[in-house]
Amino acid sequence: MRIAAEIVAVDVYYQYAVSSDLALKDINLKINPGEFVAIIGPNGSGKSTLAKLFNGLFVPTQGDVFVAGFNTKNQEDIWEIRRRAGMVFQNPDNQIVATIVEEDVAFGPENLGIPPEEIRRRVKEALEIVELTEYADKAPHLLSGGQKQRVAIAGIIAMKPDCIILDEPTAMLDPVGRKEVISTVKRLNKEEGKTVVLITHFMEEAVQADRILVMEKGKIVMEGKPNEIFSQVDRLKKIGLDVPQVTELAYKLSKDGIPIRKDILSVEEMVDCLCRLM
Repeated sequence: MRIAAEIVAVDVYYQYAVSSDLALKDINLKINPGEFVAIIGPNGSGKSTLAKLFNGLFVPTQGDVFVAGFNTKNQEDIWEIRRRAGMVFQNPDNQIVATIVEEDVAFGPENLGIPPEEIRRRVKEALEIVELTEYADKAPHLLSGGQKQRVAIAGIIAMKPDCIILDEPTAMLDPVGRKEVISTVKRLNKEEGKTVVLITHFMEEAVQADRILVMEKGKIVMEGKPNEIFSQVDRLKKIGLDVPQVTELAYKLSKDGIPIRKDILSVEEMVDCLCRLM
């Protein structure tokens, strides 16, 4: 069975061996090629578990996950699945395996058996995309947290995946590092055409996606465009989530009787709305 969409989950349930509770329940979704999808939810909602299903690190207890048409349950296809859907984790230090940046970026393609000349081309291209060309011969431990995470992303890019799954890649970074990484992710999506799945607890990052999935207790409970999701402030707060600060301000102004849109997501939108009221 081949499915054209980048990632498809059909009636997926997942249960950890050490738990009697289901970590994921009744997951049905489709992520299309070139789409930027953010997944948010409180701790323990199943976000990271779902991400690992997309990469074949976990296999559904029930149901099926397809990546570019390959079923993750078929072990003979697992390397093809991971070539097509690369994964970046929280801690960049756990993903860096070499003592030189360009050697680290080359690690994945080398394991795929890519010819040396092609590896060199891919490493150069990947470092250009994440804007780290000048650090090619540097030691990764000398880089900032944001730069290390961009090295990890470059290592995935060098494997030429169609989709990049990022599991809270900015959780351990300072604001500057977070900005560097999200800028890189957006560029990969918009300029390189990569499908992006971003697991995050920073609402300002989720705002930049094409579509947002909200998870609670192992289920997808909300789905829509950022303005559709974040305009539902009361519902998100009940789940245990925040909203972008500017959206919170719009919500409070609206409650105080000021006729302002509730789906404002940026300072620019807020300024425009307030100017129209003056």
